[in-house]
Amino acid sequence: MIATRDAYGEALAELGGENDKIVALDADLSGSTKTAVFAKKFPNRFFNMGIAEANMVGTAAGLAAVGKIPFLSTFAIFAAGRGWEQIRQSVAYPKANVKIVATHGGVTVGEDGGSHQSVEDVAIMRAIPNMTVIVPADGEETKGAIRAAAAYKGPVYVRLGRNKVPSVFPAGHKFEIGKGVVVVPGTDLTFITTGLMTAAAVTAAEKLKAEGISARVLHIGTVKPLDKELVLQAAQETGAIVTAEEHSVVGGLGGAVAEFLGETCPTLMKRVGIHDRFGTSGKSDELLKYFGLNAETLIEEAREIVSRKK
Repeated sequence: MIATRDAYGEALAELGGENDKIVALDADLSGSTKTAVFAKKFPNRFFNMGIAEANMVGTAAGLAAVGKIPFLSTFAIFAAGRGWEQIRQSVAYPKANVKIVATHGGVTVGEDGGSHQSVEDVAIMRAIPNMTVIVPADGEETKGAIRAAAAYKGPVYVRLGRNKVPSVFPAGHKFEIGKGVVVVPGTDLTFITTGLMTAAAVTAAEKLKAEGISARVLHIGTVKPLDKELVLQAAQETGAIVTAEEHSVVGGLGGAVAEFLGETCPTLMKRVGIHDRFGTSGKSDELLKYFGLNAETLIEEAREIVSRKK
């Protein structure tokens, strides 16, 4: 197990040794976002911008304009919140080559409470034109996503978590922007998941198999652009979809899948996530259970949606 933010720190430092155009900016949280790993190796290409996220975004846009590849990091609540206008106007509108890597997303921030638990950042970033939105499942995919973001020319938002998460993908897993991955084959329903919920879906699929229910797990690492081909295939072949994300059900992965299928292939569907409310304080594992972000909830939703097919 490894936290996706730790994988980010390692990947960014590796990339820094391969490409001197890469620079890192941080809002005085480098110890937590793990850009400190890059700062230690490349102090002349690291900028601590202080607690001034909007200014950090504008500076990153300026660095991109002169050919640098800036990675800027802070907590998700501040990246998508305080930096929103500058991201829209200075990064997304001119298609600036800026990579926003937001850590501490979702309710697993834990005891920091609802004020610091960003459960709407994916929806906010997804609504901005020209923005690519990535939510990796584990450390290995995070490393691939950071490399893909560096190679991609344009604005990218990568959402990472605070805590260690189970491994879903083997070492060397190739991440490709815009491409989903069928982690578990299945025929009765499909779990379409992102972030840490993919590991929970794999566990749920294993337990459902013992009940005679064949659940497919389709991991969506790139929420935008959505892999419409795999989503449509899942809807047509299994006839039932359960989405799952550590995020509001409004505007995130579940929203993206519902919008697409509603127009192309109306399908039985359930959305597992935060239901239009803020987070609250507690230990991360307790909060995942409190909000139903676990394998047990996925199993219940799977049983219910499969029963509706009959």
